[in-house]
Amino acid sequence: MTDDERYDGGMAVRRAVLGDEHVDRAGARTTDFTADFQNLITRYAWGDIWSRPGLDRRTRSCITLAMLATLHHDQELGMHVRAALRNGLTADEIKEILLQVAVYAGVPAANRAFAAAQQVLSEEGLS
Repeated sequence: MTDDERYDGGMAVRRAVLGDEHVDRAGARTTDFTADFQNLITRYAWGDIWSRPGLDRRTRSCITLAMLATLHHDQELGMHVRAALRNGLTADEIKEILLQVAVYAGVPAANRAFAAAQQVLSEEGLS
């Protein structure tokens, strides 16, 4: 597969998971300095990893939420809470993931993640 094919396939997955609005905003903020990074994300994260057949998007969202919560990446977590909803997770399932984070990554990590997720769920009218 060529880099262009990986990019195009990755962009399709990126749009399906994150939504056109988010991807269009990221594209509009792209500069000469960040263009190579955006290309890398699209080809590698979305074209290579999120496109693999071994896990469905729902499962990938569960894993991503747990990792982002554990690593305290709250801004990315909020974006991926929206993606998880788009991938079919419910607010209750997201809550269960964050409870799991509390046990294995610590209460402070889960506390931050619950706050970030609550904000998104409220914005989406789900709390």
